[in-house]
Amino acid sequence: MKVDFAKGNGLVPAVIQDAVTGKALMLGYMNEEALKKTQAEKRVTFFSRSKNRLWTKGEESGNFLEVIDVLIDCDNDTLLIKANPTGPVCHTGADTCWSEKNEKTSLYFLQELEQVIDSRKNEPSADSYTSKLFAKGINKVAQKVGEEAVELVIEANDNNRDLFLNEAADLLYHYMILLKAKEASLDDVISILKKRNK
Repeated sequence: MKVDFAKGNGLVPAVIQDAVTGKALMLGYMNEEALKKTQAEKRVTFFSRSKNRLWTKGEESGNFLEVIDVLIDCDNDTLLIKANPTGPVCHTGADTCWSEKNEKTSLYFLQELEQVIDSRKNEPSADSYTSKLFAKGINKVAQKVGEEAVELVIEANDNNRDLFLNEAADLLYHYMILLKAKEASLDDVISILKKRNK
């Protein structure tokens, strides 16, 4: 792949696309060094025009862009990088820089919820249901997930949408507690699903 960096005074635009959904995530600029680093480390690195240095997306937030493929356009002066994001892409918390202003995705909310659950585990509160559940141990946490799963199955056979969704929320919340109790995360599960999707 021969990139014409001279056309843009040493920089070329790099459009980042979600490798799974095809959604455009963000636009950045790369110089030759940033492209080489991106290809070598399989994580998107830009040349930041404001910082005047290489900048790996996620170096502060932890929301990296894991590279799947790098393509060049017909004029050799624009890159398309297919990547798997490990969290929200935009600094607003949205999954793409082209979302409505300040829109936060469902995935972002779940990540915030994971942080709350983590704090209830590591900094227990006497008033917290979640802290009390962690204190009862892994068997109780797992049992609670089983109870919520059964309740969801029961509601699935009825026609009350509100009750069904409330039980689904209860199951998801307790499932996230179980993941945390096992030192795992939703990202770990999503990573497996992405591999299976191939």
